[in-house]
Amino acid sequence: MEQKKVGFASGIGFILAAAGSAIGLGNLWAFPYKTSANGGAAFVILYIASVLFIGLIVTMCETFIGKRAQANPISAYKKVHKNAGWFGMLAIALPTIIICYYSVLGGYTVKFTLNSFVGNAGVFNSFAGNIGDVLMYTAIFIILSLMIVLAGVKDGIEKASKVLMPALFLILTGIVIFSLCLGEGVKDGLEFYLKPDFSELTWSSVLAAMSQAFFSLSLGMGIMITYGSYSGKEINLVKSTIMICIFDTMVALLAGLAIFPAVFHYSATAGIPYSELGMGGIGLMFQTLPFVFADMGVLGQIVSLLFFAMVTIAAMTSVISLIEVATQFVIQKFHTKRKIAAVTVGTFCFAVAIPVSISLGKVLNGDNSMVIFGQNWLDFLDLMTNTVLMPVGAFLACLAVGWIIGIKKTCNEIEQQGTKLGAFRPVFSIMAKYVTPLLILVVEIFGCFDLIMPMGDNGRSFSGNGLGIVACSYGLLALCLIVYFIFFRNTETGTNEDEHIVDWEEMVDQSKASK
Repeated sequence: MEQKKVGFASGIGFILAAAGSAIGLGNLWAFPYKTSANGGAAFVILYIASVLFIGLIVTMCETFIGKRAQANPISAYKKVHKNAGWFGMLAIALPTIIICYYSVLGGYTVKFTLNSFVGNAGVFNSFAGNIGDVLMYTAIFIILSLMIVLAGVKDGIEKASKVLMPALFLILTGIVIFSLCLGEGVKDGLEFYLKPDFSELTWSSVLAAMSQAFFSLSLGMGIMITYGSYSGKEINLVKSTIMICIFDTMVALLAGLAIFPAVFHYSATAGIPYSELGMGGIGLMFQTLPFVFADMGVLGQIVSLLFFAMVTIAAMTSVISLIEVATQFVIQKFHTKRKIAAVTVGTFCFAVAIPVSISLGKVLNGDNSMVIFGQNWLDFLDLMTNTVLMPVGAFLACLAVGWIIGIKKTCNEIEQQGTKLGAFRPVFSIMAKYVTPLLILVVEIFGCFDLIMPMGDNGRSFSGNGLGIVACSYGLLALCLIVYFIFFRNTETGTNEDEHIVDWEEMVDQSKASK
């Protein structure tokens, strides 16, 4: 077995860490509320198809790119082609931006976990408006995540994933069993969730399912390139990719089984029509569910503690991977010690999280004085990254594998890495080169179209705010291209071996200091 100097020690460690990066708030609140808004089980079927046709292929492409380079995203794409390095620039910029707002939501999960026995019902808006408390919990969340990243890939990310991921599955399974045993209303919740109603499906539902696959599996943001770079020949690319997609989808499906029976039970016992419950956006997680738990009495406090602890774990495993992408690049490009690189990334993201927190709190409490193109900062950054730029990143990965490297050469290299493709080879070849990129373009084009020409009560109409969001997104894309060609195209951007050298130098320095 190959002994890696920097990387995962085992195949299961890689799978759990990669699955942890994918499993996050997208599974536990975005998937259920999108399901509720798009025909229940019919949407679930579309989502699973999207995972198969888009998620699995892009995950495999990105992991391969990182694995063949054993380096950060910029160096990995430079190995594909010197002029393709800006693909990696985007792959580092995206996770850095996402940390800035995702960690704010992570802070909310920490608050709601610790506040479970006091009571979370009705506190969402007031907490959001208390910027001091929000920033304190955001800092706690970032610090906890940084502690894992500081320990390194093998001793930090891998070990934490081996503990956190089983804990997440155990808690989620327990909550599912509890929800299914609640009694009144459970049958209606299961019928809504599991009985397909294809009459409710629209073209928007198809796009929602496809975009959810991007968000849920963390595609197009460099994570799988970074984690792939830490893998060796002991990692079977096909089997690992399939397992990651299965774990991610299982959590999303189980989240629905945990949430819908409980919400419909609350609707039935409290006499509140389901249609009047807030099931969209973060309202499902932080407004509706706290009332559901409060309705259960003392037992609900325990369920609330377990549920929000589970959500915190999911959010943390995602942010760990996001921080690692930027940290890896800083270490390898600038030969900086891991603790300095990680703390620098965390500090920068926390600084940006301050105005994000303020803007979200103001909007939730009726103050629109701090918005960008009609959105609070969190939603603005989320729309830029998830709706516009993540599909671009995924498309570039397919472009690199299917066209720049060449699909035949890619398949040969995958087999040389130790993964036998067998009958999957022609399927992967067609999907990676033609089908998946085409589907990604559909998501990108219609996602931007929905922003610029949103559907209203009187049909579609032009939105200057939507156009502004799309323009800012492509402006960031152009900035990544410019920065790359000015600063990084003709300079070394490092590999995993550079991190090993930095670690060795640090050990030598510590040894000298001890003497």
